[in-house]
Amino acid sequence: MAEYSVTIASTLTALIVERKYNTVRDILVTMNPSDIAYIFAELEEDRLPLFFRLLPKELAAETFVEMEPEAQEVLIRAFSDSELRDVINEMYVDDAVDLIEEMPANVVKRILSQADPQLRKEINEILRYPENSAGSIMTTEYVSLRPAMTVGEAILRIRRTGYDKETIYTCYVTRDRTLLGLVTVKDLLLAEDDEMPISEIMETNIISINTHADQEEVAQMFSKYNFLAFPVVDAEYRMVGIVTFDDAMDVMEDEATEDIELMSGMMPSENTYLRSSVFELFKNRILWLMLMMVSATFTGMIINGFEGALPFVLTAFIPMLMGTGGNSGSQSSVTVIRALSLSELEFSDFWLVVWKEIRTAVLCGIALAIACFAKLLLIDNLLLGNDEITYWVAAVVCITMALTVLLAKIIGAMLPMLAKKIGLDPAVMASPFITTIVDALSLLVYFFIANALLL
Repeated sequence: MAEYSVTIASTLTALIVERKYNTVRDILVTMNPSDIAYIFAELEEDRLPLFFRLLPKELAAETFVEMEPEAQEVLIRAFSDSELRDVINEMYVDDAVDLIEEMPANVVKRILSQADPQLRKEINEILRYPENSAGSIMTTEYVSLRPAMTVGEAILRIRRTGYDKETIYTCYVTRDRTLLGLVTVKDLLLAEDDEMPISEIMETNIISINTHADQEEVAQMFSKYNFLAFPVVDAEYRMVGIVTFDDAMDVMEDEATEDIELMSGMMPSENTYLRSSVFELFKNRILWLMLMMVSATFTGMIINGFEGALPFVLTAFIPMLMGTGGNSGSQSSVTVIRALSLSELEFSDFWLVVWKEIRTAVLCGIALAIACFAKLLLIDNLLLGNDEITYWVAAVVCITMALTVLLAKIIGAMLPMLAKKIGLDPAVMASPFITTIVDALSLLVYFFIANALLL
């Protein structure tokens, strides 16, 4: 796709140089707004306004929404007031809010000054809701019907008002803004009688979202129910907007990215990788690195405490045992964290999860111990001729490995669930944090077993 967009961008640029503006316009109008935005990202900044002005008004607004914030800011600064007004007033409310949240204060001021009063009011209403709540990602543009309307009147209303709505497939039946039910366009078109009241065909068993619900909960509801849109209501069950599937997809992507970053030992980033400065990447990573560096000193203290008291040959197996323990704990933690994020697990399942991980750990530990025992005696002792690796040394290493796997899997399962219980993000308890704990425990187990069997 990247190579394709560069080729198209260079072709369009050559056409602009030759002043073949109509040809460029004819090419662009056949393309999807997302693809146009992708191609515009490959253009030089000074040429971007010229290309954008060749787009029809509606296509221009749709393309503008898909562009990266840096390119949007370039265009806004190049726009006249009338051009900016045309673009802003063609945007859906939620897209306008997203734009404002990405722009610097001076640009936001100019955007709001050019938005029509109704759009400005709706933007301010959405901005009042807490960040990452359902209210902050909803749009106020939906089709509202009255229960006393007939099917024919409802269809006529959709025709008259649906052009500016985010979606018209699902329509919401309200009285004094109180949500009563919903009806789909399919229901209206297949109704037997155009004079039938909406109240007779509407669905009254409605699943709605409160304005202050967390956006992650909203995304999970889309995954569970497969709806195209969810109504958003306030504390008095008055309808204030809808969240559409495309917004939920953005939330899913953001939440998944945040979990991956936390599980990798980084603070979540507000920007994409290429948009993040080196200093921003440094800030997101250095704190966790320092914490893990300091916590790793505990393993050093344990090794120093047993230094000289055990056979030197045992030190060669420390990296293998610590690595196996860390990997085992990471497997369990990632599995549990993912299940928690998908609402497959609750804290009430705590002991069920621990018992399952114990049984899994026993099987994994025994298999790894047998394989390790065979490797130490057949390869290290017989083939490589390392006489220091005796049956007792192999037994110490293998018993430690089995116990380390058991401890690691229990800890890897328990910590994310405990974090969820006390209100922390379970992803914080992933790989780096668990690995540090397991490393220290595996060394203690190793040296205690060695003391018991070899000394």
